[in-house]
Amino acid sequence: MSIAFVFSLGAFLLLGAIGMPIAIAAFAASIGYLFLTGQDVGLVAEQSLNGLFNSYVLLAVPLFILAANFMNAGTISDRLLTFCIAIVGRLRGGLAHVNVMASVIFSGMSGSAIADAAGIGRVIIDLMCRENRYPPGYAAALTAASSVIGPIIPPSIPMILYALISDTSIGYLFLAGIVPGLFLALALMVLNVIVAHKRDFKRDEVVPLKKIPGLTLRAFPALMLPVILLYGIYGGVTTPTEAAAVAAVYALILAAFFYRSISWRDFYDLVLDGAKSTSVVGGIIASALVLNYLVASENIPSVVADHLTAVNMSAPMFLLMVNVIILVLGCLFDATTLLLIVVPLFLPTARLLGIDLVHFGVVVTINIMIGLITPPYGVLLFVLNGVTGIPLRDIIREIWPFIFVLLLALAFLTFVPTVVLWLPRLFGYAG
Repeated sequence: MSIAFVFSLGAFLLLGAIGMPIAIAAFAASIGYLFLTGQDVGLVAEQSLNGLFNSYVLLAVPLFILAANFMNAGTISDRLLTFCIAIVGRLRGGLAHVNVMASVIFSGMSGSAIADAAGIGRVIIDLMCRENRYPPGYAAALTAASSVIGPIIPPSIPMILYALISDTSIGYLFLAGIVPGLFLALALMVLNVIVAHKRDFKRDEVVPLKKIPGLTLRAFPALMLPVILLYGIYGGVTTPTEAAAVAAVYALILAAFFYRSISWRDFYDLVLDGAKSTSVVGGIIASALVLNYLVASENIPSVVADHLTAVNMSAPMFLLMVNVIILVLGCLFDATTLLLIVVPLFLPTARLLGIDLVHFGVVVTINIMIGLITPPYGVLLFVLNGVTGIPLRDIIREIWPFIFVLLLALAFLTFVPTVVLWLPRLFGYAG
């Protein structure tokens, strides 16, 4: 690495550490590098705009954000939650299982862990804390852990970004996320059973079986969104970006006309909120594209790949090393930064070692999502603290068993790639 790059990297880390928004810190560091190396600083704008406007797949990001906003509005979340309570609420620790199941169902609509936690997660926490059924810290910690499932089961905004940097099929990435997402949900539910018996949580109200068909019917239109989405992509009817547009329109029709749960004012606020969220993500993506240009200019990915292959590192050892690095960095940086700036450094080595990039993408995504609940910078912990008022120390005290279980699941999925690739291969994936 040149002196200019070391200086720029140090500036980026320093600016990020003192609280400057990541996108602005990355732009400032990039401008500093170009200035020190005598290059045209206009390259910042050129790389940003070319990267954003030449990537059709990025259009899916704002559309999935809009779909999540519409599904979070009005009675849709309530209907889904009532359906989940009817199905698994009768089990020991029932509302805790409802929490996980709600995240699995809602993950097929939002593609965002933060959207799941701030939306339906807030509602289920209120239910869990009524009559002191569950400690508030436990309810919030479980919600944070189950929200991790959101970006793993399709649709997934992080997987769209990974497809952008790795040139991997979004369709196969989405397929590869289904089984791991369900596996993580099962792991969390098993932990729920153990904790519920150990701490003797109260039994929840049981919904009579005769009411389940009616509740299912009320939730059926909302439950159809993931089905429509997946059929559109894997049936060859739509591209992932077109499927995102269908999801947004379908969610809007449900909320505005079928359930009549949003007004024109709500529509304006939801679209405005979607635009704000998109601008934040877009800014980080644009700045990451510039940083990646600098990294490529320094030939760092090739140097890293040559070094790792020179020491005869095996594929399992490489995957273990990547997992450890991302877990450590996940305690300090947000998911988008890691995905767009750090992960590209490892892709050339993964290719050289013969690691399947679809499997690698799922493992990396799960790892980065675990970072969202890892102190001290676990974004989901701060989100839930903000929307519920539950003290951060209570959430952190309860989060550790969930992190442990998720790490065990991550290790299994890392070293048994067949589990991840089974469904894509069933649909013709040759990897």
